[in-house]
Amino acid sequence: MSSAQIEIQLIASLVAIACAIPGTFLVLRKMAMISDAISHSILPGLVVGFFLTEDLNSPWLILLAAITGVITVIMVEFIQKTGLVKKDTAIGLVFPALFSIGVILIAKNANDVHLDVDAVLLGELAFAPFDRVLMNGMDLGAKSLWVIGIIVTVTVILLVTFFKELKISTFDKQLAATLGFSPLVLHYGLMSVASITTVGAFDAVGAILVVALMIAPAAIAYLLTNNLKKMLVIAVIAGVSSSIGGYWVAHYLDASIAGSMTTVLGLLFLLVYLFAPNKGLVAVLFRQKRQQAEVHLLTFMLHLQNHSEESERHINHLREHINWGKIQSKTVLDLALKNNMIVISDDIISLTEKGKGFTEKAIDYITTNSTVAIEKMKEDFFLFRG
Repeated sequence: MSSAQIEIQLIASLVAIACAIPGTFLVLRKMAMISDAISHSILPGLVVGFFLTEDLNSPWLILLAAITGVITVIMVEFIQKTGLVKKDTAIGLVFPALFSIGVILIAKNANDVHLDVDAVLLGELAFAPFDRVLMNGMDLGAKSLWVIGIIVTVTVILLVTFFKELKISTFDKQLAATLGFSPLVLHYGLMSVASITTVGAFDAVGAILVVALMIAPAAIAYLLTNNLKKMLVIAVIAGVSSSIGGYWVAHYLDASIAGSMTTVLGLLFLLVYLFAPNKGLVAVLFRQKRQQAEVHLLTFMLHLQNHSEESERHINHLREHINWGKIQSKTVLDLALKNNMIVISDDIISLTEKGKGFTEKAIDYITTNSTVAIEKMKEDFFLFRG
């Protein structure tokens, strides 16, 4: 593996870390798409910075682009607070407007500049190792490594310093204000970090990968845990592993590196979305099916509790009295038998003592609307959950 390959993977990994940290808080604050808005709306800031300095390497470009990102957030919130449109609509109004201003500025004042789709949208990590930092004739490494490395360092320091404040303001703004934290200051601080991260990564990886690395790893972590610290760690691991895996996919397919990384990240999210233990689609569907079976079981047992006559409790008359199909009736009977809730004698179904106790408690919980207690009761009574 060449030094250029190592640098490409290292740059991508650092970008993943830099994006995962603010991205986690953006996802939790339900502001995920603001990263997409920032990644496009920073263009006028970059253009104005270049016109002022005429130097693509000037730090003023990063500063002005970051300011533009914060302006984007302010405009989005201002439009949203009018109550006329929702936040997603406000985002859809603001960032195309700012992006268009940037394009117009380039067209009017720098008409000979070529906007390459690969460089601007997909980025080109393959070229990042060739943009070096030279000092007194000494090669200090790729420029992107230094830029992203500094951003990651500052972001981690800010995260450690303000973790408690960020956590409280993310989940309970009123509590944060009561404790003396300023949710507004923390909010715009987070937006500033997101803007600077977007600008720093824009040159190396492009807008699409920045947005993907800021949203997808955090979304993956959100599906896997409810613990904020674990969520941050999982988001970083998901972003870094997808970046490295995507590089080698691009290497073998001779494809766009940033595009391959985004694809791998998307596939990883799809796997987690389908198979996450608690929030995955398969787990949710299984839980819904189980709850449906348990509701049917409770309905069946309430029917037995309320009818003492044998004609109502005959096994062959179950379908006509409760209006169930043959398969559904058999499923409920099997579940009740497995849990020792009923006994069948001469085709007559009767509640066991356990079944009577479960039904009586269930009625009490239903009348008090204590759904949490019902779940606890199911765990105590059910040997086999449907």
